[in-house]
Amino acid sequence: MKTVDMLQSHPKGKSANLEAIAACVAACLECADACTICADACLAEEKIAMLRRCIRTDLDCADICRTTATILARQGERNMEIVISQLHACAVACRICATECEQHAEMHRHCRICASACRTCEMVCHQTISMLQGGKTYEPDH
Repeated sequence: MKTVDMLQSHPKGKSANLEAIAACVAACLECADACTICADACLAEEKIAMLRRCIRTDLDCADICRTTATILARQGERNMEIVISQLHACAVACRICATECEQHAEMHRHCRICASACRTCEMVCHQTISMLQGGKTYEPDH
């Protein structure tokens, strides 16, 4: 199954942006998987104490990425402020996680791979925000 095919099959899935949305969903899910595996790999390392922050950041980022993918995949009556806010949160979580994993990247290959997935997801989230806003900067309503 391709995400873009599912999005196109939705009664509201007539947007020209579906391929970009599908790419963001894929990046979020890939990042979530990388973070989950990295956290598990960190737990298998001998010096777990020095990886405690990395593990927690990985797990937080994985949860945020999965939630972002879920919210993005919903094409029905959605609130764009929520979608864009979630994309911002995901980009922040990915930036923080990448920075943390990069501190361990020389010693642990799983951290290096995770950091790369996080940086990619962060970039794709920013691109998706820009696309959804038509190039405008996000300003939340209060």
